[in-house]
Amino acid sequence: MGPPQSDRDLASIAEARALARRAKQAWLELAELNQERIDAIVDAMAAAATSQAEALARLAVEETGYGVVEDKVQKNLFSSQKVYRFIRPMKTVGVIARYEDRRVIEIAEPFGVVAAIVPSTNPTSTAIYKILIALKARCAIVLSPHPAAVKCITRVAEVMAEAAGRAGAPAGAISWMTTVTIEGTQELMKQRDVAVILATGGMGLVRAAYSAGKPAYGVGPGNAPAYIERTANVKKAVHDVITGKTFDNGVLCSAENSVVVDEAVAEEVKREFQAQGAYFMNKGETDAVGRALVTPQRLPNPELVGKAATIIAMKCGLSVPAETTVLIAPLEGVGRDYPLSIEKLCPVLSYYVVKDWREGCERCKQILRYGGMGHTMSIHSQDDRVILEFGLKKPAFRIVVNSPTTHGSVGLSTGLDPAMTLGCGGYGGNITSDNISPRHLLNIKRLAYEMTPIVSRWDRPGNSSAVNDLSARANVDPRRPYDLPSAPERPPAPMGIEAAALSRRIDQFLSSRGFRTWSDAESRSDHHRTEVGVQSQVARTDIGIKSDFSRTDSRLPPEFGQTPLDFVCEEDVRRAIQGGRKLIVSERAIVTPAARDLGEQHRIFTVTPWRG
Repeated sequence: MGPPQSDRDLASIAEARALARRAKQAWLELAELNQERIDAIVDAMAAAATSQAEALARLAVEETGYGVVEDKVQKNLFSSQKVYRFIRPMKTVGVIARYEDRRVIEIAEPFGVVAAIVPSTNPTSTAIYKILIALKARCAIVLSPHPAAVKCITRVAEVMAEAAGRAGAPAGAISWMTTVTIEGTQELMKQRDVAVILATGGMGLVRAAYSAGKPAYGVGPGNAPAYIERTANVKKAVHDVITGKTFDNGVLCSAENSVVVDEAVAEEVKREFQAQGAYFMNKGETDAVGRALVTPQRLPNPELVGKAATIIAMKCGLSVPAETTVLIAPLEGVGRDYPLSIEKLCPVLSYYVVKDWREGCERCKQILRYGGMGHTMSIHSQDDRVILEFGLKKPAFRIVVNSPTTHGSVGLSTGLDPAMTLGCGGYGGNITSDNISPRHLLNIKRLAYEMTPIVSRWDRPGNSSAVNDLSARANVDPRRPYDLPSAPERPPAPMGIEAAALSRRIDQFLSSRGFRTWSDAESRSDHHRTEVGVQSQVARTDIGIKSDFSRTDSRLPPEFGQTPLDFVCEEDVRRAIQGGRKLIVSERAIVTPAARDLGEQHRIFTVTPWRG
């Protein structure tokens, strides 16, 4: 016999705390790795998971009793190959984006430790996926397996942790709970060393994740309707619905749960379903399956989840052909009086006939509202107008067109981001409607360079309030980006040196070194000033943004012989702008940063070649 439950709870809580602390230390090391080393770790983990895909699938079916081995192999390979190929090129270290037009640089920062709740319905594929996206984002991860899938999830973690360690990941970067209780899982989610939660499971668990006081990505129930519109390719539409619903015996939350059919093609659709192995139940059979499959809490019975249609029929006392692929229950409504209108997680479909696409639209909304808001639905149609209307009107964030919802929603048969965790947005009480990827486990720092200098009321002598400044700016010249204020009165410089005296000393020093100052050049060249200008090229570098005065304007006529300036300060630029003049500068001129930014903003620099 095992220890009393209270002792087990305490052991689980203690384990959660220890794992979170260890993961925090591992994360601090992971966060210092460069992109090349992170990618090497991800490469090794993906290869290891791929090599064990079949063994892990068999272990999952043996332990949980859910699903089909062949389909779980496909799901494992989806995570270890398609998700991997999608995330592999992502930059998740250092500078990840530059927006030259907005002068913004984005820098990736990992969230920290991820608490990952893994379900029993898709245990191994979800674990592979969550480990890959976490370490790609330089996050350590602690897995909390569903109690019914501890062995198979633990094996996934062992395989990937070993591969990650060989590739250079720190110890503790991937860890997992072995003593699993609700109390221990809740403790893990609340630990201060945990930064973010990835929760996949029942609604109670997802609500607990959102109430843990941490950022959380949770997912709601699916209950996806599939609408077959009158213009659909009926044979393909029926094939897609059966393919999606029977894949791994319907345990994915995005699998089809209801079929809504236009009256104009209802008979053809029914015949096609029957031809492809579907069994239409009568009312008595529908009631029997409803009683067996749906619990008083309006949840699917775990004893029937992930079982084949023939097994469900046998357990409910139905006699069906051995080749039956799916059980179909014709219903007249949605809600408590129609138990099979819930998410079923097995090859059982509810079936509705509607007059047209407008009525079909409303029926699909009813189904989603009863359980599935924000998740997934599909439409089978050749009418782009109707397809777009469904996209505009339906409270689902993945609307799969002419493809199985199971495969389309996760990005296997569509161009959606490949993922095993699907956000349901505000409709489903989730923080995002996205398919979750490493991007959701990163915080983004932004370096933002000034583009529009801000004018303060202190920059205008005599103005007593910001209101006066705003009033003055209301009458700016529309040809200019903003009204530049006159130079402010300078306060006495430190150590008692007046600003004017300091300026003279700087000019004297520069003159003694052979540099021509602005005031010196002005006294000799007033009659040579011109309105011809050159916009400075802005050169962007890995460490910032700088001016490049190495280019000469080929349009500048040689007869304009103003002596170029070798030194320019902010005051020179302000005086030139106020006087409506250009500044002629040598290509090797020393330009202070403030002068450079202000001059480029007003495009007043004209550059001439260096002549020694």
